[in-house]
Amino acid sequence: MYCFIPLFFALAAATNPALADSQPVRIATFNIAMGFDRQGEMAEALKAGGHPRLLQVAEILQRVRPDIVLLNEFDFDPDIDAAALLGQNYLATGLGGQEGLSYPWHFSAAVNTGEDSGLDLDGDGKTGGPGDAWGFGHFPGQYGMLVLSRYPLLEDKTRTFQKFRWSALPGARQPMNPDGSPFYPPASWRQLRLSSKSHWDLVFNIDGQKLHLLAHHPTPPVFDGPEDRNGLRNHDEIRFWKAYYEAGSKDAPWLVDDAGRSGGIASDARFVLAGDFNADPKDGDSIPGAINQLLDASWINSSCLPASSGAAEASRLQGGRNERHGGNPALDTSDFNDRYTGNLRLDYLLPSANLQALDCGVFWPAEGEPGHELTGASDHRLVWIDLKL
Repeated sequence: MYCFIPLFFALAAATNPALADSQPVRIATFNIAMGFDRQGEMAEALKAGGHPRLLQVAEILQRVRPDIVLLNEFDFDPDIDAAALLGQNYLATGLGGQEGLSYPWHFSAAVNTGEDSGLDLDGDGKTGGPGDAWGFGHFPGQYGMLVLSRYPLLEDKTRTFQKFRWSALPGARQPMNPDGSPFYPPASWRQLRLSSKSHWDLVFNIDGQKLHLLAHHPTPPVFDGPEDRNGLRNHDEIRFWKAYYEAGSKDAPWLVDDAGRSGGIASDARFVLAGDFNADPKDGDSIPGAINQLLDASWINSSCLPASSGAAEASRLQGGRNERHGGNPALDTSDFNDRYTGNLRLDYLLPSANLQALDCGVFWPAEGEPGHELTGASDHRLVWIDLKL
């Protein structure tokens, strides 16, 4: 089920300067870590209003004021209009001295998390558990995605790849047991979906110009065994976009979306890759080079490095595993256990090489800076980038 109808909230939001023709377009991605433990909890929180962390998320959005934003770990529920409820009960009213926000357009759709496969995908000899869903989850829609936009969404251009099979990806890195046998039985491997949530190609009309948002949220490369099935899946979920670009408009019968349309993205298209990629360039548990498949690509403009004073401060004060990291701590976008993981750069906005990045950053204020009290909203931080079309 897709949801991409325009929403017009009763409260008119303040005009964002970025909407003017001469101004940049601000894109953001934010893993709000709002994957509730019980089905229906997100609906209850949206309807009731006043949920403490959703209020913090709303104020962060009001402070950064993105024109298009991807929210990761926002449970998908086909029975409610989540974007409307979020707008009416959280975004429309100014918080912390900010002005309200209104997003007339949105997109949400089903994801693989929590959707039972009917197979024993985690190898425990049983079916029906959260590890046997197409993407790990306790109920359908857990850890879903939501995109909000000030600009019109071109519905007929929308593509989703929720059901794309992992084995269909050329060069798919099939997990293997230590004895050399496949971790997944052949019948399961043939059916297994690549996306732990989904891959979306959304096209927006930015004052007469098209901009693609390529959104996803690969699985964390942990919580598995020596076969490294999650690490390999994370690597290939990221590599999907590389294949999607390189396929271009050529005949690519293996690259089929959920509507049955084949082929990749035009080589001259303007796009932004967005999401929590769960891969750090130098640290963490992802397969070495996983994120560099995109960071080092000639068709990606990775020149603008989002940074924050709060990330550098947190790494210094928290110590632990952070002291052994090789990456620049100012670029971190997540705040994890300092004994085992440390803080990592996991959240990205990667524009195509034909786009100019004017500015970028991470909403992670240091102690004493405005908004510092909001950093407890999630273990991830909002990342933003300003682009000139």
